[in-house]
Amino acid sequence: MACTKEEIERKRLAALQKRQNKLLGNNETSKNSPIKYSPSSPRSFEQTKFEPPKSFQLNSNRSHPYTKPIASGSENNVPIGKVVSGSVYLISDERFEVNPSEFCTPLINVFKSMPSKTFDMKSKLWNFSIHDYQELVSKVAPLAPHIVLGPLPPYVLKVLREKTMDPNSIDLSPIEATLRHKLMPFQEDGVRFGISRRGRCMIADDMGLGKTFQALAIASYYRDNWPLLIVTTSSMRETWQNKIEELLPSVPLVNIATLTSGKDTQLVADKQTEVVIVSYKITSMHTDLLKSKNFGVVIIDESHYLKSHKAQCTVALNGITRKCQRTILLSGTPALSRPAELFTQLTLIEPGLFPSYTEFGKRYCDGKQTNFGWDMTGQSNLAELQVLLQKRFLIRRTKEQVLTKLEEKTRETVILDDTMLEFGPEVQKGLSQMAETYKSSKSADKQSALITFFSESARVKIPAICKYIKQLLEDGETGKFLIFAHHKPVIEAICLTLDEAGVQYICIVGSTPSNTRADLVDKFQHTESCRCAVLSITAANSGLTLTAANLVLFAELHWNPGILTQAESRAHRLGQRGAVCARYLLARRTADDLMWPLLQHKLHVLNNVGLSRDTFEDTTMKHQDSKNTISQYLSVCVPKNRNDYIPGTNIRKDSVNTDKSISIEDKQSTSTGNDCDAVDNSFLDDDVDDELMANLDL
Repeated sequence: MACTKEEIERKRLAALQKRQNKLLGNNETSKNSPIKYSPSSPRSFEQTKFEPPKSFQLNSNRSHPYTKPIASGSENNVPIGKVVSGSVYLISDERFEVNPSEFCTPLINVFKSMPSKTFDMKSKLWNFSIHDYQELVSKVAPLAPHIVLGPLPPYVLKVLREKTMDPNSIDLSPIEATLRHKLMPFQEDGVRFGISRRGRCMIADDMGLGKTFQALAIASYYRDNWPLLIVTTSSMRETWQNKIEELLPSVPLVNIATLTSGKDTQLVADKQTEVVIVSYKITSMHTDLLKSKNFGVVIIDESHYLKSHKAQCTVALNGITRKCQRTILLSGTPALSRPAELFTQLTLIEPGLFPSYTEFGKRYCDGKQTNFGWDMTGQSNLAELQVLLQKRFLIRRTKEQVLTKLEEKTRETVILDDTMLEFGPEVQKGLSQMAETYKSSKSADKQSALITFFSESARVKIPAICKYIKQLLEDGETGKFLIFAHHKPVIEAICLTLDEAGVQYICIVGSTPSNTRADLVDKFQHTESCRCAVLSITAANSGLTLTAANLVLFAELHWNPGILTQAESRAHRLGQRGAVCARYLLARRTADDLMWPLLQHKLHVLNNVGLSRDTFEDTTMKHQDSKNTISQYLSVCVPKNRNDYIPGTNIRKDSVNTDKSISIEDKQSTSTGNDCDAVDNSFLDDDVDDELMANLDL
């Protein structure tokens, strides 16, 4: 039955009184007579005037529930019915910052009571000295559960409180004299840093600053802890053995073993063997053998390959390094694109410091749980992560900091001529659809969509790339130069263009034998007529010194900015006497439109962690000359007889002195004329390729 207007008003007044009694907690209000409504003087509902009961009247201490709180004394009140949370994180090794979820007067009063308080007008947040951390926590604790601040993790406090050896007090005389006398001053600083961290550290200097020298010096300092294990890429095993022979002559050659197959296992197990050199692939295949050797010192070269904690080689190395006393990691790019890639490397240095990958990801990778698991592709608290890295884990110097005589590197982008791109109506439509597919794809599918887009874009760019190379050669102003590419058709087209122009070159791709690469590099460095090096961007971005070149040309991009900066450093490193220019060839309406901004963003993230000072945002933009026609650069070339040429080059055997050509050929096994047949066509993703990486011969 419907209520009359008078009954509704009576019930409303009764509800208000009941609510006020509950809020005020006044026991006497229950004694008051109930509100009576007298209809003796009939009035309409709109004319009824509300008169609150006496118990509902305002007094000096209480207020109407629908009015704003009175300012006097409210600054000490804790919010009722809500929780004010806040995050605490380091902004330097001396100060921390608090970021509350909303403005809260009692919390602000606590902040103002701290002696080291500072208010940042830019961020609108309060920060304090790390020495006042415990005092702040104790003052905020009584405000719980209405105000809760997330504390600094225990591992952060542990790193801050940890006492380390003064690097300047370390005597380097235990290092073998041959090596010690070759160390540059900044390299000596890196060695002292490693020793001050008890031989468990990362040398993360820029490419070309002698990380190998520093690692071997630290290992020599701890010679009593040997045997020594060196884990590196397949192409660098021979280089490491040569460096040990050169810098540590006290180590007999018979005591150095390179584990390449099962037939070498007995040599490794021999008690006389002091140094074992293995690749990442071999590490996962002979884990038990390596564990039984009980290595005291482990050097892991190019440690950024270990970005997945689930990969087989990572699991194997975790078991080995936990038992050894010293672990030295080397990488010019510790994180190629995101902070999550650091976790595995940091746990190899300091096992057990971080509770788990999930906790690390939630703290520093903006970890979010999705329907597909944890998403660790973001970044958060990067200033705090940078403090941890610098205080405990790594030392990093750039070329600009330590090599004052090394000229700066410049970057340029060249927009390829649209008329030279192989754009037919169907191709253009297909590329547009691929771009839209990428933009509309979910995060799990974006990678595969961009890979397809990237592969098709490579074919479209080939005519314009070949035209640019011919224009470069015709100008005659360029000396020796490097050309990096990724896809097999692109590398083949570049080699064909150089053949047509009669330019001598070397070619290093994934199939090039490791014992051949050193000879090819030597030919490029010291043979004046050899002007160009055609290189796979994934197979030759590290471990090579090609300082004879002053121009680094990128026909294609790569997913990771770290791979690109490493490739640039093949020329811009110790031994370079001139300026170096890195030039990127970009094409409109291709995958370059998406990948170039993505690379800029990833480098920005690495800059915030202190792992890079590179940027792709200040490059000089140019446009390709478009005077000539496409037919001029697509002439048919008669295939050459590969047996007439030095493997890995287009240099005829009879064009060089017999003694020089024989010295190169004797060291080479099977290799093709331009070595393009076995180039990897895949474009591996940062996250999904890690299981595959464990089984690849890197």
